[in-house]
Amino acid sequence: MAHITDWMATAKPDPEWEEAPDIGQFPDISSLRTWITQSKEAMSAEMGGSISGVKESDHQVEMRDGHKITCRTYHPESPPSGGSPLCVIYHGGGWCIGGLENEELLCRLLTSKLGMTCVNVDYRLAPEHKFPVPVHDSYDATKWAAANASTLKADPSKGFIIGGTSAGGNMTAAIAHMWRDAGEQPALTGCHLMIPAICYGAYLPEKYREECKSFEQNKNAPILSAKACDLFTDNYIPKMEDRKDPMFSPLLVPQGQKGLPASYFQICGMDPLRDEALVYERILREDEGIKTKVDMYPGLPHGFWSIAPKLKVSEKFVQDSVKGAEWLLQQK
Repeated sequence: MAHITDWMATAKPDPEWEEAPDIGQFPDISSLRTWITQSKEAMSAEMGGSISGVKESDHQVEMRDGHKITCRTYHPESPPSGGSPLCVIYHGGGWCIGGLENEELLCRLLTSKLGMTCVNVDYRLAPEHKFPVPVHDSYDATKWAAANASTLKADPSKGFIIGGTSAGGNMTAAIAHMWRDAGEQPALTGCHLMIPAICYGAYLPEKYREECKSFEQNKNAPILSAKACDLFTDNYIPKMEDRKDPMFSPLLVPQGQKGLPASYFQICGMDPLRDEALVYERILREDEGIKTKVDMYPGLPHGFWSIAPKLKVSEKFVQDSVKGAEWLLQQK
């Protein structure tokens, strides 16, 4: 794996990339929600839409406070003879926007191509439901999926993966620690971390600061600029003190990273979050001996495949997501 400084040139735009709006320029969360829904629906249609061989069902799942959220499950019509691995997915959107449509394509592909049972979690959103509600919802939905695996025709012994994009990647890392520390069973066998947020900048440990340049380097990047990061963070977790909580900054877990499952990372070069993800991957791999795999997308901004699904590199990202999940299944 290349040293983190080798990726600093990846902020230079990929020649295939077309400029996209900066999320930070939208006037409010409501208009952003409309935009992301339309973008994700267009991406799904462009890259495959409905996929044959996949059955979908919606479930109303009760959370710890009695509220019910929707978890959409995806099942292979012809399950593998050895049983279906289980995958739980948390969508992106800065904890404030997005929904089931965000990850429907990935769930359908994992089910169709890998025979997995996938659970797509429609957790509650900020600012109506601030930290830690979204991560609690996602954790509770994961517990529900594990407890009901046989009913869902899944066998976690064949693989039990959690994953997510951006904010969903952040919650994936947080939930992996929470699951480990609680001694939950079955144990997770893999984490799929797509462009994850890992540690709030003000609380990044000093020893990593010299190599974490991407937030400043990419502060004016398309899609997710520094202004957009602030918009989401201020709406989700307004208290500065809370931002060092490991449920928001999983790099800061007091117990460290030991005992976490194999992890697959997808990281964009022109992303403010790039370097914290690279640091986290190195800690897992070098400090704890955890198996990791990384796919980098040089010169491309955060979430590019959703905004420009017609690009060849967008198709590659989606294909890599499936191959990465397949790799995780091989590590169990």
